Amino acid sequence: MEIIVNQMERRSWIEIDLDQIKQNYFIYKNSLQSDVEIMAVIKADAYGHGDAHIARWLSEQGCRLFAVSNIDEAVGLRNAGIKGEILILGYTSPKYAKTLSYLDLSQAIVSEEYAEALSQAGQRVKCQFAIDTGMNRIGLDGDNTSSCEEIIRKYSDSLIVEGLFTHLCVADTDTEEAKKFTYGQIRKFKAVADAVSDLKLPFVHCCNSAGGLYYLNNNSEFEGVGKIVRLGIVLYGLKPDVENQLPDGVKPAMTWKSVVSMVKNVHPGETIGYGRTFTVEKEMKVATVTTGYADGLNRLLSNKGFVMINGYKAPIVGRICMDQTLVDVTEIPDVKMGTEVVIIGKSGDLIYTSDDMAQDLGTIGYEVICNITKRVQRFYCTHGLLYAL
Repeated sequence: MEIIVNQMERRSWIEIDLDQIKQNYFIYKNSLQSDVEIMAVIKADAYGHGDAHIARWLSEQGCRLFAVSNIDEAVGLRNAGIKGEILILGYTSPKYAKTLSYLDLSQAIVSEEYAEALSQAGQRVKCQFAIDTGMNRIGLDGDNTSSCEEIIRKYSDSLIVEGLFTHLCVADTDTEEAKKFTYGQIRKFKAVADAVSDLKLPFVHCCNSAGGLYYLNNNSEFEGVGKIVRLGIVLYGLKPDVENQLPDGVKPAMTWKSVVSMVKNVHPGETIGYGRTFTVEKEMKVATVTTGYADGLNRLLSNKGFVMINGYKAPIVGRICMDQTLVDVTEIPDVKMGTEVVIIGKSGDLIYTSDDMAQDLGTIGYEVICNITKRVQRFYCTHGLLYAL
């Protein structure tokens, strides 16, 4: 473990508050009935937060179930010493059946064709059947309960069938149409689960973060299918949808920072950046920030976004470059080489989250944090100590 005295020796970095992750986890968990278990979704490098480190931290909090996107992520977790159940939510080539078995991984069954291929791969692999209840992405056809039952039973000998799952694709949307659709999904899934209930599958789950927040508690619709919740975006303190409200105390765990490399005066009539898209109209003090689109700062924020310096907004001027961004600091005091810049997080009384940035970009907070690249080093904070692995 490397102790970092001054992280501002870096050009662009992220600080992950592990104590906030812990708080988010327990606030969410304690909002559910006591017998509901959390499956932590740590795919896409734990939504940009660092999958192995987050998994290790959550394991210390008692979490034993994890979900990832692909076999590479799962292997990485096992190599990092992560125990417990790991479900791969996406496709894995049947050629990797031996790896799945050796590392004790559970593989999502995305179709009957895939179940057949995996069953012929020479290993009895742990698996969970995906049931398509209306998203039309992966899974057996949830509109045909008898077909789902037949397929699941057919492969219950050649595969180690551990569970079933589906995805509630509009559970984060607060409209009557969305609620009707979601309840329809739940009923389809429950029909399949009931049909194979004699198999005593230990992992039967349909709730994502939003499903657990807005549908699960004291709801008889979930009988037999609501004992596990896949906790993803809310774990990291972000909203499933911008219109949603999070439980009190759930906050973003990520802060993205950079530094100023130089400050210069730019005169009226001069232009700034590639393409000369910004023309200076009056004397302007411009700071160069050492973060660009190769770090994940979206180029669509050119000439309309901002960063935060010394508690002030510093508008982005000109096009965001690959490695650097230019900002107007004319009205901001005490800006010089080495001054800290906050891209996402808190500066003075200002707070700008990835959800806020997502709204400015017309996208979702998930995309913002997942697009922050690996060259932006992650630092972790707990009990007031900041460190990096």
